Amino acid sequence: MVLIYTHKTSTRLNYILNFIFTDIHGVEFKIVTDKKDFISSNLQKINYSSEEIENSIQIIPADLLFESNILQKKIKVSDWENMKVFFQTSENTEIPFDIFAASFYLISRYEEYLPFSADQHGRFEANQSLAGNNGFLYDPIVDQWSCKLASLLKEKFPGLPAGQAGFETCKREFKYISTIDIDNAYAYLYKGTVRTIGATMRDLFKLDFDENIKRFQALKGEKDPFDTYGYLDAMHKQYGIQPLWFFLVGNYNTYDKNLPLDNESFQDLIKKVSDVAEIGIHPSYESNKDFIQLKKEFDYLSGITKKDVTRSRQHYLKLLFTETYQNLLKLGIKEDYTLGYATDVGFRAGTCTPFNFYDLYNEKETDLKIIPFQLMDVTLNQYLKLNVEDAVSRIKEIIEKVKAVNGTFVSLWHNESLSDHGHWKGWEIVYKRMLEIIFEK
Repeated sequence: MVLIYTHKTSTRLNYILNFIFTDIHGVEFKIVTDKKDFISSNLQKINYSSEEIENSIQIIPADLLFESNILQKKIKVSDWENMKVFFQTSENTEIPFDIFAASFYLISRYEEYLPFSADQHGRFEANQSLAGNNGFLYDPIVDQWSCKLASLLKEKFPGLPAGQAGFETCKREFKYISTIDIDNAYAYLYKGTVRTIGATMRDLFKLDFDENIKRFQALKGEKDPFDTYGYLDAMHKQYGIQPLWFFLVGNYNTYDKNLPLDNESFQDLIKKVSDVAEIGIHPSYESNKDFIQLKKEFDYLSGITKKDVTRSRQHYLKLLFTETYQNLLKLGIKEDYTLGYATDVGFRAGTCTPFNFYDLYNEKETDLKIIPFQLMDVTLNQYLKLNVEDAVSRIKEIIEKVKAVNGTFVSLWHNESLSDHGHWKGWEIVYKRMLEIIFEK
C-alpha cells in the first residue's frame, strides 16, 4: 500500500495514480487529504504538495491535474537520471518534476487535442509530438519514470511492518501481442472481372510483364503471393503465440482495397481464421468520420463470424481523439490497437502498458482499453526505408526497451509483408527474426 497526500483530488489525478500504481505495478494506493493521518501512517508515503513533510517522498504538483480544460502548455524538457523529464517543479526534492502530471500529459495524448498540422490522411505525426521533438520517442518513458519512483520508495522505506506489501521495481512479466492486419487478403485472386482486367491493363501499360505472369499463374491455381496464412500459423504454433487478426471489410475505394464483401472465398477466410483465433474489425478509411458506415462494417463482420466483435484497429491508423474512440465506444468495442505512428517506431503515449482511454473533452475515464503498438512492418519498410538488417536492429532496440520495464510489446504486421513480393522482396525473414529476439533466453 502506498499513501499519497494531496490538498485536493481530481478525476485526472485519480486516473493517473490508478494507471501508475495499479496497472503498471499492481500495488494498492490510497489518497488522503488529512495531513495528520498522512504523518501518522507507517506506509510508503508520497507527499504530492508544495508543503514539506518529513519521512515521505515529495512531488511538487504542476497545475495540469487540477485543471478541467485543455490549454496550450509551454513545456521545457530536461534530463534527470538519464531520462527526459518535463513539468519541472523543484531541484530540491527526490523527484524534481511532476511525474504524475507528465505521465497524464502523455497517456491522455493531451497534445493531440490541441491544434496540429495533419498529414494527408488527417493524422498526427511522430515529428510533431513532444517525444519526437525531444529525443524520447523510442523510450517507454512513463514506465521508466514509474520504475524509478518504485526504486526511490523502496530505498526510502526499506522495512515495512508484516502484512504490508510495498513497491517492487517493475516486477510484472514481459508480454508479447502479435497483431496482423488483413488489408488485402490476396494479391490477385477473387478481385472480380473488372478489377482484374483493369490491373492487367495497367501493368501492360507499365510494361510490367512479370506482374501479369504472376497474376495469371495465381488465377490458374498457383499459390497467391499474399496467401501467407499457413506460414504465419506455423510460426505462431512454434512459439505458442495467439495472434489477433484485424480484417478490413469496407467498400472498395482509393484507400480500401480488400476483396468484395459478397465473395465467398473472402467470407470463408474470415470464418476460418475466427474459428481458431481472435479477430477484430479494421475500420475502413471512409468510416473514420462516418459512424453509419462504421456500424455497417461492424455488423457485417459480426454476421460473418457469429461472434461479438470487441477489438478494433483503424485502417491507415487514422485516429482523431475528438471522435474516433467515442465512435468505438458507441459500438461496444472494448479494446483498440490503433495507437502508434505510421511514420516512425516508438511509444506514442510514452508507455508499453495498456491503459483505459481518458476522454479529455468529457473529463472522464472510459471502459475502452487502449493497447499501444510499438512498430509496424510498413513503417520499417516504406517510411523509414530500412534494409532487412537495419530493420531487425531497430526492432531489437525497441524490444529491449520494453523488456527492461517488463512491459507489453505489440507488433503490427500484414499478411502481404511475408509474401516476398514487390517491395516486400526479402522481408519474409524479418517477422521470424523478430520472434526469435522476443523469445530468446
